[in-house]
Amino acid sequence: MTTEHAVPVDGETVAAVHHPAEGDRWLFFCHGFLSDKSGSYESRCERAVAAGYDAVRFDFRGSGESDGAFVESTLSTRIADLRAVVAHFSPPSYALFGSSFGAKTALHAATDAPRLEALVARSPVTYNRAFESYRGTVEADGTLRYDDDRAIDARFFDDFDTYGFESAATEIDVPVAIFHGTADESVPIEDSIEAVGALETDAYFGKYAGEGHRFSETAERRLREQTFGWLETVYGTGG
Repeated sequence: MTTEHAVPVDGETVAAVHHPAEGDRWLFFCHGFLSDKSGSYESRCERAVAAGYDAVRFDFRGSGESDGAFVESTLSTRIADLRAVVAHFSPPSYALFGSSFGAKTALHAATDAPRLEALVARSPVTYNRAFESYRGTVEADGTLRYDDDRAIDARFFDDFDTYGFESAATEIDVPVAIFHGTADESVPIEDSIEAVGALETDAYFGKYAGEGHRFSETAERRLREQTFGWLETVYGTGG
């Protein structure tokens, strides 16, 4: 039976859901920029449990059921949220799965994560250039608004610019798997190919022909099978 948790972070709370399993392996899921923990993350957690992993999905602050305003959410707050959720459950070891900006959050959190065993990134934002079009709008208009509840302003980029994948790639010391579609119009697959080359740890790359930033149902099924097959080869092996 799943359990809901309110995880305290800097005077606010992050909403998390734990899907329990038998065993001592854990998998934490990080949703994308304009997403939340619902939908595909619930079924991904169910698949993780079937593979023997305790699974946790959660909303970054400003998203879903968590506290905070989206405009106040930055890469730093997302990293803090992820670390607080992991600390709340205190697993003996764990892996991370992140999609898009959630993958960027996971990658930068992985630079200082002693119990982390492996990281899976789907359609990841790696290099900051993927957000240049957003930066241009913020610089011109002061705010980029996605809808009535979600917007970013200069605060996002003031924080964003303090992170670079180039430096993170030299600090990540766990195996990384990256899966990316060739028809991704949001984050070009070339960024992931370059990222694999920059990582100094073991890296696995999966190219999905014809898939966009969001995978089709067929590709999603393949992704799940490849994810857990790969995790079986690296989780608990010491890299």
